[in-house]
Amino acid sequence: MQYQLVAHMAAGLEALVARELQALGYKTRNENGKVFFEGDETAIAKANVWLRTADRVKIVLGQFKVTTFDELFEGVKALPWDHYLPMDAAFPVAGRSIRSILHSEPDVQAITKKAIVNKLSEVYHRRGRLPETGATYPLEVSILKDVATLTIDTTGSSLFKRGYRVAKGDAPLKENFAAALVMLTNWHPDMPFVDPTTGSGTLPIEAALIGHNIAPGMLRHFAFEDFRFMDPKVLQAVKDEAMDQADWDIKLDIQGYDINQEMITIAQENAKQAGLLNDITFKQLAAKDFKTDKPRGVIVANPPYGKRLGELDAARKLYREMGQTYAALPGWSKYILTADLGFEKVYGSKATKRRKLYNGALRTDYYQYWAQRTPRK
Repeated sequence: MQYQLVAHMAAGLEALVARELQALGYKTRNENGKVFFEGDETAIAKANVWLRTADRVKIVLGQFKVTTFDELFEGVKALPWDHYLPMDAAFPVAGRSIRSILHSEPDVQAITKKAIVNKLSEVYHRRGRLPETGATYPLEVSILKDVATLTIDTTGSSLFKRGYRVAKGDAPLKENFAAALVMLTNWHPDMPFVDPTTGSGTLPIEAALIGHNIAPGMLRHFAFEDFRFMDPKVLQAVKDEAMDQADWDIKLDIQGYDINQEMITIAQENAKQAGLLNDITFKQLAAKDFKTDKPRGVIVANPPYGKRLGELDAARKLYREMGQTYAALPGWSKYILTADLGFEKVYGSKATKRRKLYNGALRTDYYQYWAQRTPRK
């Protein structure tokens, strides 16, 4: 069966997710925070297992215009819910409404739930309440500019939860956002990769997953595994194929440094959980003390932003030290994420390119300093 599917992601990452889906063989259409594509059960499994930068993958059941609750009820009831939900299905309904006449989200949610119950009760000849004792099918009704979209979430816990992070620091990067930061650079697996403020090690671990072509969803479970209409053999086949595509032989040069030894220990534990401890060198080192005789490489940093009271001076001291240290590395590209709009002045030079990204709800800028061109060996 062919499904209309949609991948959700943080604003600004649509092109990355579209590129990932296209690499899997699917045609895409982008909207703000969404990438639409079509596919069968294998597409659902592949997207969940392989997408590095998306948050979740949903099945689009229907879209229609609504301006009254009667229209919402009838539109929802007309959808083929019995094709997806068995009689004992648990189906929590989340509701959202943006710039629409039907602006009360609790009412939108309640009407949608009532319409689905009504439809399933008729189909299954069921009197009274449905049991909802079976597998969970997370549903959402989203109304944007008076157009309702009904979806089933196939992912469950967000795709950023890879399953390897057993410990973290104060403000860890989400795994999918870290993967996006790596994929927005000019890094290739044959180049050195350095994270000077590694924290819990997420950036180096995601770089290693990319370097080895390891599917990020290999270690985790998904909501669709319990869906009645999904053949359980599909996911296993996709994971087996992904295992065959991994390149375990490539030698990676990936370093993660942090001034805090406790964070280095945490990073090592996470890398061990991911099966990548031997691919990454973690070491206690201040950013200002980094030295290398390698002529080229890539530095990706997510240093403290100095957003908390009294921390801005310390953050800017670090930016200044980075600028002075990295000035001696003209053959290296540097990519630094921060919410401090005064970063370039403190760092000491203007970025080659600056990209706006959202780290959660926080507006940040990705400052890119491209390396001077040198011949590649």
